[in-house]
Parts: sequence; structure tokens; C-alpha cells
Amino acid sequence: MSKSLKRVTRALVDAGLEITPVETGNATTAQMAADLVGCEIDQIAKSIIFRGQDSGAALLFVTAGGNQVDGARASALAGEPLGKADAALIRAQTGFAIGGVSPVGHLTAPRAFFDPRLLAFQTVWAAAGTPRHLFGIAPDVLLRISGSELGEFSAA
Repeated sequence: MSKSLKRVTRALVDAGLEITPVETGNATTAQMAADLVGCEIDQIAKSIIFRGQDSGAALLFVTAGGNQVDGARASALAGEPLGKADAALIRAQTGFAIGGVSPVGHLTAPRAFFDPRLLAFQTVWAAAGTPRHLFGIAPDVLLRISGSELGEFSAA
């Protein structure tokens, strides 16, 4: 088991949850992940990382799989301009490689925001630290354990 998958599993256990991530096969898009677990695309909780241009910190936006993050709305929520986060920043702050960033289990928890669209479902699926592992969870529980702030940041 990879270090990243172990951190996510530990974060779930530490939150008092009995959730075991599942190996699904490699998914490089939200649609591929949805097809692999048999759910709607919006049930995939994508973890999108931006770099705060003032703070230099990684900021996490957990969004429904079919949604895109609107840069202006996300910047307004974050209170600073946002730019592209490079792989080095993402790895250094979260401990995850691009493609496997989970909403939980970070080395240093980023400030995080949560797409209200995810709350429409009983279960959502999030990356478990690798591009091949996902975990299913109630979205309100994911919102709580990820330390996210609910906010509108998707493109209209």
C-alpha cells in the first residue's frame, strides 16, 4: 500500500469512519472514475488545487465531477488571486501526486472549499491518494472531515 493511500485510510479511521478505499483501475478523468464505480459524473468529488498568488499556499476546491472551477469566483472565496499550482507545490503541501489528490489525509491541510452540488447525493466518490483508488462517503461527512468551507465557485 502506498504512503498516500495509507494516509487517506488513516484519516478516515481517525475520523471514526469504517470506509475502505477501493482499487478501481486508473482513472484520469471524472467520467472515467464515474464509469469505474458506476455513478453519475457529479458524484465524483474532484480535488482541484490552486496556488494563492499572495500567500503562495495550496488551496483546495472539492467540486462535483461535471463542474469546472470558475477562477474569479474561487479567487473571491479565497480572498486572493489564484494561479496554477505546480506539481512540486501540490506534492510538498498535500503529499499527493497530481491525479490522486484526496480531500483528506494531507501532509499539511490546505484551506479548502466545497461545491454545494455534491450535497445532492447520498454518496460521493473521492480520490484516495492514488489515481487507482477511490472511497465512497456521504457528502456532508466529507465536507466535515475535509475541513472545507461550503461555497459557490463553479462556472455558471
